[in-house]
Amino acid sequence: MAAALEPGATILGVARTFGVHASQVFRWRQQQCGKPTSAPGFAAVTIAAEPPVAASRTQGLIEVELGAETRIRISGAADAATVTAVIAALRAGKR
Repeated sequence: MAAALEPGATILGVARTFGVHASQVFRWRQQQCGKPTSAPGFAAVTIAAEPPVAASRTQGLIEVELGAETRIRISGAADAATVTAVIAALRAGKR
């Protein structure tokens, strides 16, 4: 086992030197050292300032088109109840 742990040693080379099968040396090394795991890495991270929000994004805009003749726009802050009411009104008008 000591020969298999030397820097630059190969399992096949150690097995040939001592007259054993390479899989046996591999198994002994696993039993002695455990299964190889990947070493934790390090990733550099840069934190950048948030980009300024465009004015059009702060106001908000929802536009719904149904066919060529029906279009509705909701600008500004629109909550779920408003959007639901608009869609319900559009559906009712199509019947």
